[in-house]
Amino acid sequence: MLDDKPLKLRESTDFFVCDISHPVLKDDIASMENPIFSLSSKPDREVRYYAANGNSIKITPSGIGLATIHDKDILIYCMSQIVARMNKGEPINKKIRIKARDLLASTNRGTGGRAYKLLKDSLERLRGTSITTDIETNGKRIVEGFGLIDRWKIVTEDDKTDKMIELEITLSDWMYNSILGKEILTINKKYFELRGALERRIYELARKYCGKQKEWRINIEKLREKCGSQSNLRHFKYLLKKIQDGDELFDYHFNIEGEIVVFNSFKQEYSHKVIKDTKILLKSDTYIKARKVAPGYDIYALEQEWLSWWKTSGQPELRSPDAAFVGFCRQKYDNGLKPYGLLL
Repeated sequence: MLDDKPLKLRESTDFFVCDISHPVLKDDIASMENPIFSLSSKPDREVRYYAANGNSIKITPSGIGLATIHDKDILIYCMSQIVARMNKGEPINKKIRIKARDLLASTNRGTGGRAYKLLKDSLERLRGTSITTDIETNGKRIVEGFGLIDRWKIVTEDDKTDKMIELEITLSDWMYNSILGKEILTINKKYFELRGALERRIYELARKYCGKQKEWRINIEKLREKCGSQSNLRHFKYLLKKIQDGDELFDYHFNIEGEIVVFNSFKQEYSHKVIKDTKILLKSDTYIKARKVAPGYDIYALEQEWLSWWKTSGQPELRSPDAAFVGFCRQKYDNGLKPYGLLL
């Protein structure tokens, strides 16, 4: 979740532009806990009902089907941008302007003509899928129906190719409240590399329930329900076994023990310890220098990466930690991907 220190929120008057490259990825807890998104690659037009812990959810699809877990990439991208700005004390708004190419590249999608059409389809499903719920977000129990996003529109597009260049997305109050209430979790930076829908859903559940604990156990039928899988139990076990054999859930792995699935955390716990144990404190003006040498990057995310590298390298003695960090940021900018905002 977000840092527990109170944040002084500054809301922009109209909208803000997503311009932070490689922000730390964030996912909202409510949709991690509950099977809101379809796992099907085909149009899913079945109305879903789900109840747990005194909360109820009804998910009604639009004419083109339910929003899928791959459509959720757009929400994760938006949430991550908002949180990055919150952490920097910059103004935020639930209305966001996005460069279409940035979004496609950041979420590991193609940038060809078909990718832009698929992006439109994703936005339509997010807008058209209706959620009726009484889940509490930010201390408020909201009982109402809403879309996963309130609206979207193309702001500019290429006249020759009809490709959208810039679009505007307005998040629902429900989603925005979960961000303001810090009801979100950091997910692995390689999350978008998971291509399988069930794989992604299993990772979300492992991140939510196993977290940094050593172990999480769940009945396989209950796991099927929480995944929102429409497969019968036998086929679900088969799919689960394939994911187990692939062992590509980054921070987690699991074993099937009869009717129980046992999840274990191994990388996340270590990564958390690396940052917690470090004693390097940077000067405030170091962050200003870092932003100058790596414009457009989330400097705080780079700081976490640098501290992890320092720890795993055996904590070598640094004559000037501040100069070392600025040098790290400069190297990242020079040798890595330039900020997506500069690619167009």
